[in-house]
Amino acid sequence: MSQSLQGKTAVVTGSSRGIGRAIAEGLAANGAAVAVNYVGNKKAADDVVAAIASKGGKAVAIQADISVVDDVHRLFDQTENQLGAIDIVVANVGIAVIKPLIEATEADFDLVFGTNARGTFFTLQEAARRVRDGGRIIAVSTGGTRMFFTQTALYLGSKGAVEQFVRVLSRELGPRGVTVNALSPGFTDTDLLPERDRALAAGMSPFGRIGAPREVADVAVFLASDEARWLTGENIQAGGGVA
Repeated sequence: MSQSLQGKTAVVTGSSRGIGRAIAEGLAANGAAVAVNYVGNKKAADDVVAAIASKGGKAVAIQADISVVDDVHRLFDQTENQLGAIDIVVANVGIAVIKPLIEATEADFDLVFGTNARGTFFTLQEAARRVRDGGRIIAVSTGGTRMFFTQTALYLGSKGAVEQFVRVLSRELGPRGVTVNALSPGFTDTDLLPERDRALAAGMSPFGRIGAPREVADVAVFLASDEARWLTGENIQAGGGVA
């Protein structure tokens, strides 16, 4: 284990699988104690905690649905009670409904924006209240907000909102030495990337492949470190050169 984040406490929302899990494990591998957040799959979250513990790290699993504001408050309360004052928050939770804009329903809108935009907003708000001076806040967006894709209006619209939250909050927390950045993965090997799109996605990168969750997580760990203290209000692209 590296010790670059020793003594730090982190909250990673949606960290029982995929990129969130890789970020939680990466932060723990660098010495942070991590709150592994999940909504319904307790076993998956417990597996992450066990994997971290097996390598000498410290983590706890905390159930919370970030689309519910009371759950957000409880997530931060339980993290502080179990792990101590919070230094790093990664707002990673995201869901997608893929369909043409003209076919999207009110329920679709409420689901996607309720989680990705509203849920992330209140996660960032609570992070701003709780993170210690000099802390790090990272919101996961997507490289798709710079591109033109059909059937993604709900997902990309909600993530576009997240990027604006980051820009504003970075200015508001600057006097406390807290950095606030967006991290935008490209096509990554998770269950959110349909099998039918993988070959096309690989061809869009100069590396000729899609990314691994660990490769995105490594960027998140950097943004959480002291080495990233001069970066704030940025949208860091982690997409293997896809543009």
